[in-house]
Amino acid sequence: MQTDNYKTIETTSEGIYKEKGSKFIAYAFPVTCEEDIKDEISRLKKEYYDARHHCYAYMLGADKKDFRANDDGEPSSTAGKPILGQILSSDLTNILIVVIRYFGGTKLGVSGLIHAYKTAAQDAIANAQVIEKTVNDIYDIHFDYLVMNDVMRIIKEEQPLQIDQDFNLTCRITLSIRQSEVDKIIERFNKIDSVKTKHLRTE
Repeated sequence: MQTDNYKTIETTSEGIYKEKGSKFIAYAFPVTCEEDIKDEISRLKKEYYDARHHCYAYMLGADKKDFRANDDGEPSSTAGKPILGQILSSDLTNILIVVIRYFGGTKLGVSGLIHAYKTAAQDAIANAQVIEKTVNDIYDIHFDYLVMNDVMRIIKEEQPLQIDQDFNLTCRITLSIRQSEVDKIIERFNKIDSVKTKHLRTE
């Protein structure tokens, strides 16, 4: 059964880990699409232009099917995978973690790198505010003014989030409805004469 709720972080958080002169600066970002991810990575590469590596991992979607890990020049699976492992173990999604490394002159070895990237990512998550969100469908509800009371009764009883409204001879209300509630609520609206429902997007 597909889930309609998930855990993510509320705002950007930071973490840090130091080992043998190397410094690992971690940033965790709430993201919703690959465009957000590209923007954040690009910005950090400009800000930390003198760093040797900008390794990252991300997870998108309530179903956690869209993810990636990137070692950015570090030995294979020593950076991106440990970062992704921390995202998975914290059961988070819609999150990007970037760990920036400044090399301190002493090689850490494969196990040392894995530990460093894992710990830096862990610290960023520990400093974040974890929140739970629901997957919602956005609907436009169009109806004649005469059935306004019937429509508003359903909204009062079911309590979907009202985003927008326009009341004229023909009325429109835009609602955000939790996915698991959609079928029940839309079915109720469709039983009223003149009501037309239109799915706009999922978020």
